[in-house]
Order: sequence, then structure tokens, then C-alpha cells
Amino acid sequence: MADRVGGEDGAVDSRAVFLDAAATVADLVGRIPAGAWGGPGLGVWDLRALVGHTSRSLITVTTYLAQPASAVDIPTAEAYYVAIAHALGANAANAAAVAQRGRDAGAALGDDPATAFAARLVDATAALEAVADGDVVTTIAGGMRVGDYLPTRTFELTVHGADIAAATGLPVRFAPTVLVEAVTLAARVAVELGHGPRLLAALTGRESLPPGFSMV
Repeated sequence: MADRVGGEDGAVDSRAVFLDAAATVADLVGRIPAGAWGGPGLGVWDLRALVGHTSRSLITVTTYLAQPASAVDIPTAEAYYVAIAHALGANAANAAAVAQRGRDAGAALGDDPATAFAARLVDATAALEAVADGDVVTTIAGGMRVGDYLPTRTFELTVHGADIAAATGLPVRFAPTVLVEAVTLAARVAVELGHGPRLLAALTGRESLPPGFSMV
């Protein structure tokens, strides 16, 4: 994914898509009933930890965009997920660390999680205004262009926004541009991990994916 800006050529504006996804999730979080936060979320996470993990897609934008990098180590959004997949596969402790960061982020949302989540969106928006899509910043996987990193955050917000909706029973509707970017990235990750033929066969009704099949 190269630098993405909106224009007559139909290129995707990755920051606009990210902000759309983030606003949709912030609205969803704002509708969570006060008594629901200790209920089930996803896997080892309760709802608060799930929302906390989701908020990290905003926190990392604010943090990483303030950390310039000298070189591009990860050239595409799909390469980011491949790097993360290899890291998690090599060290189970990394998965435990991800789970704990979600719990910590949930606790950091405080007594008014919805307001705290919205504040993180304000911070991420301000961070975006200070950089260009082609600027190279430091991420957990290495140096990336802003325009390549943002689709990974859109993906996380979309997937976990759906998780939050499923956990709470609240409706959520993402814009088509958001869904297209998330689905497209998932397909690209599948190809990079060697699962492209299997995914294509499933999408065209030739075969079914096995239970628990995941790209991330």
C-alpha cells in the first residue's frame, strides 16, 4: 500500500477511512450500558478489556506518529501483520503480553470509559494533523509510512468494533469504504501467509474454511 490520498484517480484516503472507523466505534462504545463493562468480551478479555484493547488502535496512532523513523522496515500493511504473526508464533509470551496490555488499557479507561475512548480519538486526530501520509514513523514492527500503518488500525477498529457489538448485542454499521479496506487487507495478509488459494476457494463457494481459521 503506497501513500494513499483521495483524488480523482480513486485512490483510498487511508486517514479518512481510519477516522470513519474510529468514529463508528466511538459511537458504539458510547452506547454501552453502565452495567455491562464487567461482562464477557472476547476470549480472556471482559468487555472493558476488549474496549481497552480496541482503544489501543487510537493510542498507538497518537504515540507512533510522534516517533519518526529513519527508514522503512515494513513496506506494507500486510507485511506488518506477517511480522506480527511471526513474532507471536515464535514466542507465546508475546500473546500473553497482548492480553495484558488489553486489560491495562481497559483499566486506564477509568470510571467513564466512553468519554475516555472519545478523548483518545481526539488525540489520534490531532496526531494525524501533524504528519503527512508519506512520513515514516516507528511502530512495534519497525519503521512504516503513515499511509501504510493506518489501514492496520482501521482493520483493528473494524474487527474489534464488531466484537464489541457481538458482546453487547448493540448494532454497529461501518461504512462500505471501511469494510472494503478491512476485507482487502485481510485478503492481502492471507496471500502473504500462503493462504490465498484457500481463502479464494472459500469466498467463491468451492470449499469451507476450517473452524478457527484466522489471518491474525
